[in-house]
Amino acid sequence: MSSPLAERPTLRMVAKEAGVSVATVSYVLSGRHRSHTIKDSTADRVREAASRLGYRRNDAARAIRTGKSDLVLLSLNVLADPWSQAVAATVSTAVSPLGKTALIVADGDWRTVLSNRTPDVIFIDSIKPDPEQIAELEAFAAQGVQIVAFSETLEPQGFDVIRSGAEPRCHLAVEHLLEHHDRVGALTSRTTGFARFDAYVNTLRAAGKPISSDDIEVFEQHPEGAYRAAMALLSKPDRPTGLYCTTDFAAIAAVRAAHRLRIDVPGDLAIVGVGNTPEGEHLDPSLSTVGPVGFNEALARIIVSRLTDREGAPGEVFDFPWQLIVRESS
Repeated sequence: MSSPLAERPTLRMVAKEAGVSVATVSYVLSGRHRSHTIKDSTADRVREAASRLGYRRNDAARAIRTGKSDLVLLSLNVLADPWSQAVAATVSTAVSPLGKTALIVADGDWRTVLSNRTPDVIFIDSIKPDPEQIAELEAFAAQGVQIVAFSETLEPQGFDVIRSGAEPRCHLAVEHLLEHHDRVGALTSRTTGFARFDAYVNTLRAAGKPISSDDIEVFEQHPEGAYRAAMALLSKPDRPTGLYCTTDFAAIAAVRAAHRLRIDVPGDLAIVGVGNTPEGEHLDPSLSTVGPVGFNEALARIIVSRLTDREGAPGEVFDFPWQLIVRESS
């Protein structure tokens, strides 16, 4: 009596059943079907043959053979940020029908991950302007790692680069608040070497407004830290009536702090964030923000394109200009 393992259908058996080559079966069933080289009718015939035979891919063997594991890795610095969560959800929805699984790499530790395994695609949401780190990124791309990197300054070297133009547009949020408020405060994760905070300072100076340390609170890079900073700023007896936050999650925390302190938003306090996250759009009141429109869906399309026939591509720059989006909170 033969064992179940011996009876397991193989690629060769599927190829014979469909009347095509083993290579064709491999391309179709791996999700790498390319319409300009394999007809849809042929691909359908391969899938039907595989279904009749009960063929299932041996993913463990494939990972050993190719170094890939049907994973799309998302290197995200702040996992609690609604922006990161929205990116993960949208990309996961897009790649799941292709047989891929989206996994998150915490704290931006993408170099360690790429040293040990080769994902089908990796998205990196922050690249430091460090020559050594950039050289490593280029080396991984040269080895065939499919990479999509978020950077305002990086040039594509075998990988795709996404630019947002975020910093030059953040002044729009501050200008919007200054239209109706003499004092605009800021919630920020840092005050030096940070273009989003520089936009606050430069816009106030251009408007002839004083910059007071009493109107600025620095938060730790997570929602709880932002909430504590917002409570500290909004609890002051002489607080600003407009508040610029350098991330949407800080702005959302500020809205919740205002609710806790019984401060009406936007009646007594106008709030604007940065990022245009879905959570901000569905907040009560909905959050005014500066950010790109349709970014997550566009990112998912770029990642899917990297999954299909992009090996050896020189890399492209995708630009997503930011704009001011006025909603109920301001």
